[in-house]
Amino acid sequence: MTQLGRPIDILLVEDDPGDELMTLEAFEHNKIGNTVHVARDGEEALDFLYRRGAHAQAPRPDLILLDLNLPKYDGHEVLSRIKTDPDLSLIPVVVLTTSAAEEDILRSYKLHANAYVTKPVDLDQFVSAIKHIDDFFVQIVQLPR
Repeated sequence: MTQLGRPIDILLVEDDPGDELMTLEAFEHNKIGNTVHVARDGEEALDFLYRRGAHAQAPRPDLILLDLNLPKYDGHEVLSRIKTDPDLSLIPVVVLTTSAAEEDILRSYKLHANAYVTKPVDLDQFVSAIKHIDDFFVQIVQLPR
């Protein structure tokens, strides 16, 4: 929940079912009461954001957790589209990925990612990372409406 006490909508863009489950369990473990929507590839993420097809009634997310290694459109392309669209560009995007490659980090920030987090392999560290992301982007930072 935000400082105002309302839950936020988070779009998790993740193609790996194990990482999806681990992220959702981390939110549950941390008792984070926000609504997490899942897109399993880059195309579905864009459909959600542009409210197309099955996602015509999708809420505008307050925060996006974006994997880089996605089918159809990779995370960098999704990030680029978000940050170059005036209607989407203010949504904070946290790149949450297994890649620790300097080129991925640099490219993500050049595309205006708000943060870059390498997924910890250890479950406890992963749960902690999700808690820190929530604490910062939901409890501390003022998000645009």
